[in-house]
Amino acid sequence: YLNNMTCAIVSIKVHKRGEEGRGSGVGEATPWFASIKLSLFSVSSEAQAQFYVTGVLGATQAEIEHHLEMGRKLLAAGQLAEALSHYHSAVEGDSKNYLTFYKRAAVFLAMGKSKSALPDLTKAIQLKPDFLAARLQRGNILLKQGSTQEAREDFEAVRSSDNEEAQNQLMKANELEELQEEAQAAYHQGDYSTTITVLERVIEISPWDPESRELRAECYIRMGDPQKAIQDLTPTTRLRNDNRAAFLKLSKLHYSLGNHHESLNNIRECLKLDQDDKECFSHYKQVKKLSKQLDSAEEHQEAIEKYESVMQTEPNVPYYTNLAKERICFCLVKIKSATEAIDVCSEAHQRDPRNANVLRDRAEAYILNQDYEKAVEDYQEAREFDGDSNDIKEGLERAQRLLKQSRKRDYYKILGVSRNANKQEITKAYRKLAQQWHPDNFQSEAEKKEAEKKFIDIASAKEVLTDPEMRQKFDAGEDPLDPENQQGGGGGQQGWPFHFNPFESGGSFHFKFQYN
Repeated sequence: YLNNMTCAIVSIKVHKRGEEGRGSGVGEATPWFASIKLSLFSVSSEAQAQFYVTGVLGATQAEIEHHLEMGRKLLAAGQLAEALSHYHSAVEGDSKNYLTFYKRAAVFLAMGKSKSALPDLTKAIQLKPDFLAARLQRGNILLKQGSTQEAREDFEAVRSSDNEEAQNQLMKANELEELQEEAQAAYHQGDYSTTITVLERVIEISPWDPESRELRAECYIRMGDPQKAIQDLTPTTRLRNDNRAAFLKLSKLHYSLGNHHESLNNIRECLKLDQDDKECFSHYKQVKKLSKQLDSAEEHQEAIEKYESVMQTEPNVPYYTNLAKERICFCLVKIKSATEAIDVCSEAHQRDPRNANVLRDRAEAYILNQDYEKAVEDYQEAREFDGDSNDIKEGLERAQRLLKQSRKRDYYKILGVSRNANKQEITKAYRKLAQQWHPDNFQSEAEKKEAEKKFIDIASAKEVLTDPEMRQKFDAGEDPLDPENQQGGGGGQQGWPFHFNPFESGGSFHFKFQYN
């Protein structure tokens, strides 16, 4: 009805302006236009108000309840993106319900998106100023972001209700402020070692504060440890909305270490933020030129055939045979042919036991084969022969992380797929296991509890392995769903960064972060 009336009014408006324009000039059409425009505005406002109440433009209460219920179920199943979509709809349908915003904040936090959760918590507090749970949660986030003054205000508001956690967090906020001042003073005095020591505690309290990580990275650079600087700078690119300076610095650090692909990736991220950034574009041209030259030097599959030809041409001179085996080993790893790579690398190792490159490549093949213990052994042996290699040092650290990770949760093993599995294979495995382990299939409470745990692990595995960014982190030895990795602290509980049972029905969400 509103659309028809609007169309009719617009039609009159155009027609009348045309008539008046032909008769006595365009200027005389203005009163018609102003009057009709005012009428249109008035009708639209009243109609929208009426339709909002009756649920024609907005969602009905039943639809809102449906979205909330679907959001809860999908959250319980680990389908966070789908759950978030339903909570978006619920918020759009009822923007006056503080609990709806609070529940959407829970999903954002489950996804590790604290920045997105913060506005929802603030909105919930605006709608219900005495909502202490939201104030405490917002204070926790602000503290982790290093915003001590704002966090203190929230904790003081909650402390008035004799909340023990708020009291403890208030003490942390005061401690953090003192440590930040101490770190700055040590840095300006050129005492980088002390600055790093102080910042360790600062970052433990506020892992989402980019300034502390950037300062520690600068200390590492001045102390000649670019690898640790890279480890600190990398998360700051996500902690700031536009951190071109960090991407540029990361690109230059990787470039200086010979990691031209990583250098190129980072400088491209800088240009995505601003394609006209002069510093980033200048460095991009240099890195791209070098990277193209290096990549074109060896196409792996073609190289394997050529190295095999080398062995046929000259099978009697060990140097050429050993070199060919070493390069074939390397190429097989690059094309992710793990089993064949292990065989060829092992043969190359027998021919030249002190060749660190062969040991490094076989270690990578073992990683592809998910045999992390052997990968660590090979990298340790390679380090004995080439202790100055950054590739070997980084590889050993990554293999050790993967070994440690495999003893916790291995998402590939949870779904029973290989590390080379594509998205279709992962989704197929997930559906089969999710159907098998859905808690509704079990009767006793003990069986249900075990099924819930397995179901969450299965859902978590699917969430990580079907998300390219999260899968890349996991393949590098970092569990993106582990609070210890994701949020710089806590530990113990797996899958969710706060305490709640997603399979419970009804009630509101209760969640809190874990702290050391």
